[in-house]
Amino acid sequence: MCGIFAYLNYQVPRTRKQIFETLVKGLQRLEYRGYDSAGIAVDGPSKSNTDINSKSICLIKKSGKVKALDEELYKKDSLDLEEELLTHFGIAHTRWATHGEPSIVNSHPHRSDKDNAFVVIHNGIITNYKELREYLITRGYEFESETDTEVIPKLIKYLYDNRESESVHLFHPGGASYSAAGCGHRLTFLRGSPLLIGVRSEHELLTDNIPVQYNGAHIKEKNTHNRPDSSEINSVNDGRNVEYYFASDASAIIEHTNKVLYMEDDDIAVVTKGQLSIHRLNRQAGEDPVRAIQTLQMELQQIMKGNFDSYMQKEIFEQPETVVNTMRGRICFDSNTGVVSHFQTRQVLEELTELPVMVELASDFLDRNTPVFRDDV
Repeated sequence: MCGIFAYLNYQVPRTRKQIFETLVKGLQRLEYRGYDSAGIAVDGPSKSNTDINSKSICLIKKSGKVKALDEELYKKDSLDLEEELLTHFGIAHTRWATHGEPSIVNSHPHRSDKDNAFVVIHNGIITNYKELREYLITRGYEFESETDTEVIPKLIKYLYDNRESESVHLFHPGGASYSAAGCGHRLTFLRGSPLLIGVRSEHELLTDNIPVQYNGAHIKEKNTHNRPDSSEINSVNDGRNVEYYFASDASAIIEHTNKVLYMEDDDIAVVTKGQLSIHRLNRQAGEDPVRAIQTLQMELQQIMKGNFDSYMQKEIFEQPETVVNTMRGRICFDSNTGVVSHFQTRQVLEELTELPVMVELASDFLDRNTPVFRDDV
């Protein structure tokens, strides 16, 4: 549906031009997913190297290809490309329209208000966005786009504005991963869509295992994971210079670092003063209370076109290997062009395997309680 990429440099000096290049390159690595518009959010021109809150957030969005967005970035006279930023967080996104036509106003990032207090990029579908939208409109919040995503920053702003005056409840977006920035906080939330975090530092990481921090008290269980006890270490970094890369696909991270952390459903990743921590609202029975830093087993060349004329041609010639790697008792869900290809190959697969083939649209399957069995392929 779309692609997410974000870059945070903490105590690592980077010019605004270098930051733009990193964000654009990340989006280019995700272009193979298909999209109709692209956009980024970066710190505005009043950025201070000592106070991360002392600036506005600048949104730059464009219909069409990432190349058009790249050209648009260098037309912003108010942004000094040679300005060196010691600490900065930028988010970038490619959108495939699901709610509302392809346009600049419907493209991501979306904002909470005209002051850009909170900005969000999102991959997925908010199934109850109409109810949320109506609720927020009755409370004076104005919407600019036709998208479901816009309810996220508006709802975050509502919760933030009423954090002391009203009793509010946290919510779970239906099938989503998103990155948000605002009011000095940078966070990512995952539910149903893939998201991973790359870590790069000239210093050795404090730990390869980050304990999940739960809301409220919980009983400390015996360490059964054969891992070092890291109960006193809640981050891979102690506030020294570090860079973080957030992406919906490893292909956007591998050229920067091979050290990554895979987020799981309902995980919330927060970066405060360079320290990454993982949070969850509740502890479920049997779930792993630790998130491990892993080493990506892939090379940059694997995601490049190589000698092929297009990514489509590359995918066609890699199909034998791809089929072998994926047909291991997994059930795959797709939307858009993925569904079309499944419809086109359904009859051939049924003839070759003598098994019934069911094609499901991912967004439709999300709202059903369809039984899935171990021997389903």
